[in-house]
Amino acid sequence: MKQIQLNNGVSMPQLGYGVFQIDDLAQCEQGVRDALQIGYRLIDTAACYGNEAAVGRAITKSDVPREDIFISSKVWIQDSGYEKTMASFQKTLDNLQTDYLDLYLIHMPYGDYYGSWRAIEDLYRAGKIRAIGVCNFLPDRLVDLIQSFDVVPAVNQIELHPFSQRRELRDLMAKYRIAPMAWAPFAEGQNHLFTHPVLKAIGDQYGKTPAQVTLRWLQQNDVIAIPKSVHMERIRQNYAVDDFTLSDADMVKINALDTGHPLILDVDTCKEAYRLHQITFVQ
Repeated sequence: MKQIQLNNGVSMPQLGYGVFQIDDLAQCEQGVRDALQIGYRLIDTAACYGNEAAVGRAITKSDVPREDIFISSKVWIQDSGYEKTMASFQKTLDNLQTDYLDLYLIHMPYGDYYGSWRAIEDLYRAGKIRAIGVCNFLPDRLVDLIQSFDVVPAVNQIELHPFSQRRELRDLMAKYRIAPMAWAPFAEGQNHLFTHPVLKAIGDQYGKTPAQVTLRWLQQNDVIAIPKSVHMERIRQNYAVDDFTLSDADMVKINALDTGHPLILDVDTCKEAYRLHQITFVQ
């Protein structure tokens, strides 16, 4: 699996396994074990998913050495601020049964994310995190963070798929060598991604599915992707994207699918809702 070198020199697998919305903990644990067996080495979770402990159990039971697995997690809004982030981070380590993280992210640009970033910088300097970053930061918040602190985020995890390609944001990120990491790379099935005629026609040339074409398109754009599935065959299919290359013409066709706006999460319009919404979860 291809590696992406982050702006601090750390190498990160370009394709991983995501566990968002896998609420059945037994199913989550099995999915991670299946993914590791197939060959995935990047596992992405978050405190607010409520399944970090299941991920930790799967990793512990796996035959894959901890140092060969790249674990990413995130601090949620309700734990923004320095002290709360420190406490949340320790809970995350306990849940994952590890003494360090490979990547730790601020989940949303709301609340006291300045305090959270100070905490994360301190944890990074202490060697508890190999790389640090953010999620869902748009250009204004991203530039503000960069100009206000010493450490430039290594990753910005954002909604990114053929129908929302975030070109302006990605151009800015490229300036600072911030790696884009795509959550919901399949747009959660919106716009009929799994049967989309353009993606299907391209896939038919290579004996690949629209989902595999989408992952390959992301790879050729140097984007990290973390597709989710609880089905062994789909997990296996998602991993099998290194044996073909999209042509320039294919890339142009997929680029033309961009709607110019997010389909799932509009960070700006949701700002007030997130400020008011209190979400309780069990770490």
